[in-house]
Amino acid sequence: MDITTLIGILVAFGLVIISIMTGGTFTWFINYPSLMIVVGGTMGATLLAYPLSEVMSVFKVAKHVFLHQSKSVPNLIALLVDFAKKARREGILSFESQLKDLDDPFMVKGLQLAIDGMESNAIEDILTTEIQYIEERHKLGAEIFTTMGTFAPAVGMLGTIIGLVQMLMQMEDPSQIGAPMAVALLTTFYGTLLANLLFLPIAGKLKTRSKQEILISQMVLEGIISIQSGDNHRIVEQKLKAFIAPKARESAELKEAQATAE
Repeated sequence: MDITTLIGILVAFGLVIISIMTGGTFTWFINYPSLMIVVGGTMGATLLAYPLSEVMSVFKVAKHVFLHQSKSVPNLIALLVDFAKKARREGILSFESQLKDLDDPFMVKGLQLAIDGMESNAIEDILTTEIQYIEERHKLGAEIFTTMGTFAPAVGMLGTIIGLVQMLMQMEDPSQIGAPMAVALLTTFYGTLLANLLFLPIAGKLKTRSKQEILISQMVLEGIISIQSGDNHRIVEQKLKAFIAPKARESAELKEAQATAE
């Protein structure tokens, strides 16, 4: 699990719960009808905005928020540089035995295209299209969670209005307004909580993950094109380092130096 996501959830919800407990009992904030209005209303509005298949698929995308493991850019550069060296010594066909050991389907696909003898332009077109569709899928996932984060507070406000109407229509003693008013406000509380501590943060994390994955894919694409074109491994290395920040380049150089020493 991504440790930052876990820490974020524990800190955000933990501090809210602690704040609730210091001012009263936690049971004051539990109201099942209010929760059903917010969750049901948000999901219903989302289903009106998007097809069912896309809404269901977004939960598969959401696993990247919790289970994503970032790929090491220095390791990726070192791997592609090694492929470039091997291509110059033994030819691209020598990669075929190593494909089964790679855990990146995008890289496997690109190397297989190179092994099959495709021209650089054709490989670039195919992999660029692949990157575009990956980006669109990720964009859709973040967009749906952003939509849910927009709907949740509005549905919560709707629930509050419903509660206030019911309260006022049945109110006989003005001195008893406190408890019903609190229950009516809980729907706004639930909507705000879900939007700002769950849906919108997940959307932001998915956008960040998408940028990282697209960058990695673009690096792989550039590396495979360079290897297929017969570039020297030093040229491949410099092309790939152009994608990353100076500090990350230093890390990549250190890793390469350690590999050479070994």
